[in-house]
Amino acid sequence: MSVPARTTVAIIGAGPAGLLLARLLQRSGIDSVVLEHRDRAYVEQRQRAGILEQGTIDVLRACGAGERMDREGLPHNGVELRFDRRGHRIDFPSLTGGRAVMVYAQTEMVKDLVALQLAEGGPLLFEARAVAVEGLEAGQPSVRYVHEGREHTLACDFVVGCDGFHGIARAAVPSGVLRTFDREYPFSWLGILADVPPSSDELIYAHSERGFALLSMRTPTVSRLYLQVPNGTDPGDWPDERIWDELDLRFAVDGDWKLERGPITSKSVTPMRSFVTEPMRYGPLFLAGDAAHIVPPTGAKGLNLAVADVVVLARALARWHETGAADLLDAYSDTCLRRVWRAEHFSYFMTTTLHPDPAQSDFDTRLQLSQLHRIADSETAAAELAQNYVGLPFE
Repeated sequence: MSVPARTTVAIIGAGPAGLLLARLLQRSGIDSVVLEHRDRAYVEQRQRAGILEQGTIDVLRACGAGERMDREGLPHNGVELRFDRRGHRIDFPSLTGGRAVMVYAQTEMVKDLVALQLAEGGPLLFEARAVAVEGLEAGQPSVRYVHEGREHTLACDFVVGCDGFHGIARAAVPSGVLRTFDREYPFSWLGILADVPPSSDELIYAHSERGFALLSMRTPTVSRLYLQVPNGTDPGDWPDERIWDELDLRFAVDGDWKLERGPITSKSVTPMRSFVTEPMRYGPLFLAGDAAHIVPPTGAKGLNLAVADVVVLARALARWHETGAADLLDAYSDTCLRRVWRAEHFSYFMTTTLHPDPAQSDFDTRLQLSQLHRIADSETAAAELAQNYVGLPFE
């Protein structure tokens, strides 16, 4: 693939944010180059989120990336909150004016966007490791990267860091410019993939004295389940039978319901944290997705926040490209951060309401249960949860 020495937008990272941004820019007539330090197989196989908000669904359809999602994805019109051995369903459409979510694995979304980019878009380089972002202060940005054993320099008008929490983009901002806010949680998630049809048609969020559990899915034949575990847990300490036994206990409910078991094909432990960087822009450098913010996965917001970031940025770049106006670019950070902090709060609420803290008292547990009962009993409280879960409209 021939790669120009200059482009309008240099995108670091071929995750959902970087790939979707490239797609949106291409449809606006703006050229870009995407640099990804991993190989294609790795990018298309890494397990991440699986819940798409209504706004994310709409954007993928609008940019021509929704055909397989609509064919293979699983529309979900609600979730179940399970506590005190009872289940309480939250119906999304009736509480949100018809909005819902879609279960469609991030891996599949990435595969769709990679295929479109390679077929119709600008250069997408795998195994291209960005090593430096330069020229930001002078307004002449460039990205130095290594590809096929040689170092190259890509000059550009804008750099977009979609390279995750540990990427180089945020680190390129001079010391003292950014302010960060973070919270570490005293527990992690042990996540599994299992070759067994889901035991429920919709997600189940379970609160129990033994800890939180989540029943999700990837396809009609593949289940995705999670257990709250102590930080530092080794997945190897959890044989398959122990996992299924613990899930049974945490999902226990009065009535006729059974957790189906099957072969576990993958186990991993994910620490829980919240993180926000302010601002999300430094001159011609823009941060998006995990490079700028992280949420605990309880609220299903991480992937969707990344999508919201690049939708805002793509609109701003399109306006600049068409008119020369930079007002939307100048507003990018403030616009995104309003949504980021709303999602951070919702994710914090879901996490602290559903997970027993190892150090909490019986009083704290009663407060959690009181909040869960309010959601189950109050249409107003249920609507607040539903509206945040399906995603606020894009600004």
